Order: sequence, then structure tokens, then C-alpha cells
Amino acid sequence: MKAVILAGGFGTRFSEATGLIPKPMIEIGGKPILWHIMKIYSHYGITEFIICCGYKQYVIKEYFANYFHHNSDITVDLADNSIHVHDNHAEKWKVTMIDTGLNTMTGGRIKRVQKYVGNETFLLTYGDGVADIDISKSIESHQKSKAILTVTAYKPSGKFGALEIAEDNSVKAFLEKPDGDGNWINAGYFICEPEVFNYIRMNDDTVVFEKSPLESIAKDGKMNAYKHRGFWKPMDTLRDNVELNELWSKGNAPWKVW
Repeated sequence: MKAVILAGGFGTRFSEATGLIPKPMIEIGGKPILWHIMKIYSHYGITEFIICCGYKQYVIKEYFANYFHHNSDITVDLADNSIHVHDNHAEKWKVTMIDTGLNTMTGGRIKRVQKYVGNETFLLTYGDGVADIDISKSIESHQKSKAILTVTAYKPSGKFGALEIAEDNSVKAFLEKPDGDGNWINAGYFICEPEVFNYIRMNDDTVVFEKSPLESIAKDGKMNAYKHRGFWKPMDTLRDNVELNELWSKGNAPWKVW
């Protein structure tokens, strides 16, 4: 089973960093968040990846093309232009990186890699969110549902503490960051059947996957939800990146399941 990762956006909220690199290459603990996502999948035996590239795609391609150089000690012999890799830290991954266009929307990017996915079930996620999700259990949920798409659902906590205040202004209860509005949200980490491609128009890079395709699949009764109650965090802002790095540096990164 292959995992498709959307990694082509501009990451405009990260302009401090994305002027030089694409958002999925912003680091947590010295490794791109893209690498962390792939490590989550590979822990569950998913080792074949299709990366939907776009903005500054060459940075992603260079990283994996020179993976040894980035992750191992090397000796370069300038006399014969040879390179010796010490303590090989390679992953057993097969990584296909596809240029899905600079301004292409998520649906258009997914449609562009259809021929690389083939006629089989595939996994799909965004290149900027980490979780301690049990991939195997999400796949089991999908298979039992008979749906053509399973979305990982997550109920986020509120951003602020909540107060229960009586009429006399006395505080009856205080809850530190309770559940938000009670709604389950899309946390990515999809499992898809090839029929999903039928919901995305051909040769239309303006299709937003989260709009018409997902809305239509749900309307047709072909969508399943896998409820994830553990850790999930998208890296939307610089603050998110700082928080994720702090978790990693303190050895408290919940998504480090490997």
C-alpha cells in the first residue's frame, strides 16, 4: 500500500522559512516534518511514498536524492571523486516525487498522481501534521466500513480555559482548554479506494479536494470516519513549529511511535 503526501503548497503563514524551503521541509529536531510523517507510516509497514511536490520542489527532491549525505557521516576522496558513507542511516523507503504544479489545488495534485498510485487502496495525508495515530487500526476501520474513503476525525481542545459563572459572578467551575465546539474535524490521514479519483475532475488543477470531492463522497454515503483521540497537531504557524520542537527536544513527542 502506498502513501500519498501533499507537499506542494506555498506555506504562506511560514513566510519566515518558506522563502527558502517548502513548508514540509521545515524541521523538527533537525529533520523535516515530512520525514517525521513518513516515519509514522513506515512504523506500520508503509514504505512506499508518492510525494505531490509543487513550490520549491527541488528542495524535496534534493533531500531524498542525497539522503545519505544529509543523514550519515561521509568521506569524500577528491582524488577520484568517490564518496564513502559511514554508519549508513538509510530508510527502506521508495520515494516517488512528482511535480504536481506550482498553483495546483489539493484535488488537482491528487488527480495528477493517479497513474503512480494505480488501481489499489492508498493512504493520503498532508505534509504538515503529525499524530500518534495507529495506522493499522485506521486501515482496519476502513476495510470494515466498505466505504471508498476513510478520514481521520479529531476533536480539538479549545484555545483558552473556560469558566462557568453564576448569576452573582462567582465562578462555579474552571476547565483548562476543554473540547472546542464539540465538532470532529478533518485531521487528514485518509485511506482511499481508487474510486476516489472518479470524484476529481480530469485536467482541472483548481479542484480543492476538501470541497466538491469530499462533500460528494459524504453525500453519496461512501465516507467513513476513524476517530482519533490521541495526539494530533498541524504545523500551521511558527508557534506550532516551536511547540513541536520543544516536545521533541524534551523527549515528549507523542508522534514518535518508531
